Amino acid sequence: MNGSAVPSFAAAVSVAAARGELVVQPRMGFADAGRMRTGLLATRAANAATVGTITLDSYTRVGDFATLRGAGGAGLNGYPIVTAGRAVTSVLLADVRTGGFPVQVRHGSAGPEPIVEALADLSVDATEGGPVSYCLPYGRVPLSRSVHSWATATRRFAELAGRGLTPHLESFGGCLLGQLCPPALLVAVSVLEGMFFRQHGIRSVSLSLTQQTSEAQDLEALHALRTAAAAYLSDVDWHVVLYAYMGVYPRTPDGAARLRASSARLAVRGGAERLIVKTEAEAYRIPTIAENVAALEHSGAVAAATVPGRTPVPDTGLHAQAVTLIDAVLDLDADLGKALIKAFAAGYLDVPYCLHADNGGRTRSYVDDAGWLRWSSVGAMPIRPDGAPGRDPVGSSDLLTALSYTRDRYDEGGEGDELPVGAGVAAL
Repeated sequence: MNGSAVPSFAAAVSVAAARGELVVQPRMGFADAGRMRTGLLATRAANAATVGTITLDSYTRVGDFATLRGAGGAGLNGYPIVTAGRAVTSVLLADVRTGGFPVQVRHGSAGPEPIVEALADLSVDATEGGPVSYCLPYGRVPLSRSVHSWATATRRFAELAGRGLTPHLESFGGCLLGQLCPPALLVAVSVLEGMFFRQHGIRSVSLSLTQQTSEAQDLEALHALRTAAAAYLSDVDWHVVLYAYMGVYPRTPDGAARLRASSARLAVRGGAERLIVKTEAEAYRIPTIAENVAALEHSGAVAAATVPGRTPVPDTGLHAQAVTLIDAVLDLDADLGKALIKAFAAGYLDVPYCLHADNGGRTRSYVDDAGWLRWSSVGAMPIRPDGAPGRDPVGSSDLLTALSYTRDRYDEGGEGDELPVGAGVAAL
């Protein structure tokens, strides 16, 4: 990845993929511009195929800029890109985005217009989120307002193409309360958000999926996501990004290392081009630069040692479920934003255990004895429950067991599960 010009995020990932390299990326964000710059340079110098991250602070995410200006940078959990000012951030980025090393801004905002304006001013061509995925799990902003904000911001971001840049948007849809959400819904929302971005002018997207409780199910989900993306987004550039397990992390260093290694192997075996890496420190505090680099290099080394292959995975109907959900939404309205609002109002999309006022809250899930996430109740979604018939309702003890399932398994020395034999088989 050579070249002195500011590199395209999408192109950097494509070049790495052509070389057979998994791109590894930290979730790094510091309030101080000097420390943020040091972190980006350390990420660039890591012994792995990397891209940079600037994660924004919580006040910026919710648009509380008055508090930010009064805080003066004290106690922030990320970089305040809107209030920091163009001059400061330009110095932060100076000579960082060279040699094929792009930077993505990650934020979590349901009202991203000010953030996108700052990115456009700085010629930063990559960010992430989505009208559903940055609304329902995290806040009280009405879905209709988030859809309007994201439509406005996406159109503004798409204008970067007129300046010779390649604006790239990553859907966070594959991470909706991911440790408790059966993956068919994650696949559907990720693809739908990708289509929403396309409808508002974006021609380069990434579709996300989070590592969950079963390697076998995760592999099937990645295959389903790639298959759906090829069908619904064939006219845009796209790639898949896997998030390392986002739930309760192992308490022991060995357990955390085993889980991180499993994430890298899963990404390679499942055909993902990029991996969001998690350090064991994130369960307790913001990781240091050194901890981030160590995690990136560990993940990169594991990925390099993993043979991609064409591992058979079972076809348990996950892809069919995802397609049913996507098509049900598309039938509601030609405008994707309106369709998403109608889908949640009708319960066609319904995230389990999500308390947002615009979420139906009628779906429930559980982890079965084999570690697979199953639907115990689908509410009004146009799919069937795949749990055991007559199973008792999910209770608080079930939830606690599900939340600690992965942590306990890896702390006890466990690794990924074996692929079960299924009636149908799909090749990755």
